[in-house]
Amino acid sequence: MLRVVTIALLALTLALPGSVRAHSGLARSSPPAGSTVSPAPKEVVLSFSEKLEPNFSTIEVRDAKGAPMHAGKSSLDAAQRTQMRVALKALPPGTYKVIWRVLSVDTHRSQGTFTFRVGP
Repeated sequence: MLRVVTIALLALTLALPGSVRAHSGLARSSPPAGSTVSPAPKEVVLSFSEKLEPNFSTIEVRDAKGAPMHAGKSSLDAAQRTQMRVALKALPPGTYKVIWRVLSVDTHRSQGTFTFRVGP
């Protein structure tokens, strides 16, 4: 009986529409994750798969030593609510870590990190 219930629940979960099961995930970034860019970007822009709650969503950018390289707080695009950006300090050549934490309008939290490099 337990096996039948387990299989039924699994089938139901797989049959649900993606938007019901989805959590906000990173769809794309500028600069792209894992990329090497030159010249240094003036901002990081992240696009997500779901609309975000602005008061509970942040982007940080840190250098290899962990020092913050973002200039001020991140902001949410008021029109789309799926795109966030944060201005950057002047970035010398090196590797930078982007740390994002978001709360989507459906109250699901997501977070992640990626790096990009400034250099030739």
